[in-house]
Amino acid sequence: MIVLLVVVLLAGGGMLAGSLYYRSVNSSIERVDAFEEVPEESRPQVVAKDAMNIMVLGSDSREPENAGGSRSDTIILAHLPADRSSAQLISIPRDTWVPVPRSKNGQHGGRDAKINAAYAWGGVPLMVQTVERFTGVRVDHVAMVDFAGFKEIVDALGGIEIDVEQSFTSTHSLNPDSRREFSKGRQTMDGAAALDYARERYAFADGDFARIRHQQQVMRAILDKAASGGTLSSPTKLNSFVRATANAVAVDKSMSLLDLAMELRHLRSGNLGFYTCPVKGTGRVGSESVVFADTAKAKGLFDAVRRDSVTEIVSAGK
Repeated sequence: MIVLLVVVLLAGGGMLAGSLYYRSVNSSIERVDAFEEVPEESRPQVVAKDAMNIMVLGSDSREPENAGGSRSDTIILAHLPADRSSAQLISIPRDTWVPVPRSKNGQHGGRDAKINAAYAWGGVPLMVQTVERFTGVRVDHVAMVDFAGFKEIVDALGGIEIDVEQSFTSTHSLNPDSRREFSKGRQTMDGAAALDYARERYAFADGDFARIRHQQQVMRAILDKAASGGTLSSPTKLNSFVRATANAVAVDKSMSLLDLAMELRHLRSGNLGFYTCPVKGTGRVGSESVVFADTAKAKGLFDAVRRDSVTEIVSAGK
């Protein structure tokens, strides 16, 4: 979203002013070493060389079960086809039981575990290895989102429109009493409400799957609002949104935001497809509550991603 809107500012600000603005924004975005410790010999081969796959990680330090924010609570594999006419975002439930390669220090991994344990054990590089091994898809870039900055992103847009599927009470809210009531139906949410909505999973029988659906709703709503005429026509609002987003994200060292922005400048929410990795259900492994992937269906979905077959991705993701 940030790269899309930087292009708008570049186009409207003149060559020198636009260039200076881009440099200012780009320098404020944190860069991470995502691939330095990933052994090349273990990585999937590139099949569709002009397509791009971005691993998006979100971490919520307020999550009650998240000790110190060390685990990645949101994992999305975003596929950009070679023609850049659309994007397919596939959520992988954080409790998916997968093989995790051994960490660089040799103290963790080398066994099956929840997929988000890879981040706690070996940071972004081990997460890259784990997702690549599970999906068979080569990760080209990594973007990380800090949920602590999420509230400011939504507030910079003046709120977003969300259609709440059912009434529920969040018991881990940002409110002083840790509670927030959500009523069924369409409504405008400010940053705090949107964050509570996107975080909540305890209020739903399907737990993390409900949270995934809501996060996908929120992502689409943010892009709709950010790309709306009211935002694009207001330099102040647009700048606030871009700055808030820049403060909340980190990307790998090789990602060129300007190049990506130019390639995606026509993308809107109508061109986004949201999917979830096929699963067989939940269960227990020892004392852990886990999600079991439907390996046959997941293989079909990620094979389509690897081959850049958008039609097959859409079909397999239904």
